[in-house]
Amino acid sequence: MLPHSKGGQTVAYQGASSEDQNLARQVELVGEVDRSFEEKVSGSSREGRAALAQMIAYVRTGDTVVVASMDRLARSLTDLRQLVDELVGKGVAVRFVKERLTFEPGESDKYAQFQLSMLGAVAELERAIIHERQADGIKAAKARGVYKGRARALNSEQVVQALEQIAAGVPKAEVARRLRVDRTTLYRSLAAAADSNDILSL
Repeated sequence: MLPHSKGGQTVAYQGASSEDQNLARQVELVGEVDRSFEEKVSGSSREGRAALAQMIAYVRTGDTVVVASMDRLARSLTDLRQLVDELVGKGVAVRFVKERLTFEPGESDKYAQFQLSMLGAVAELERAIIHERQADGIKAAKARGVYKGRARALNSEQVVQALEQIAAGVPKAEVARRLRVDRTTLYRSLAAAADSNDILSL
């Protein structure tokens, strides 16, 4: 673990919900920092977010955590408030770039707390609307008979082929194209094979 400077470090957290989302925009918004924690993981809660847990364990009194926007730190208003309270309770400031909102340790800014609740609730509502539209789109596609469901996983032989091509320097996007799956399916299949040690039994 790197030592913290006397004046505290600026630490970034960047999170995305899937492998297909690019973190570049978040990196650009956050700007230059002393250390960055990044991850791409699905899920609506803080459970299973290793980089988030590592970031919380890493920061110390006097540090500042910078996040591109509230919905990158948490996917629900409850988690958002808990995470901000937890960090501020450790003596760490939390700054949200998009919302232009900063929470400082030792401060009791009622207006800032109101903004956190209001903006967090708006972000949560927006996600709910997006999910509802996705569900409506799937329902309509099923009615037309064109919905194919969740992308299939690769079998063991295809996983081995993918690993060989990746080792040979073929970009993952090209590997996915050759195997006729999307990148998310490729990443998920590789991760599943690694977890179950499927490739070791071939």
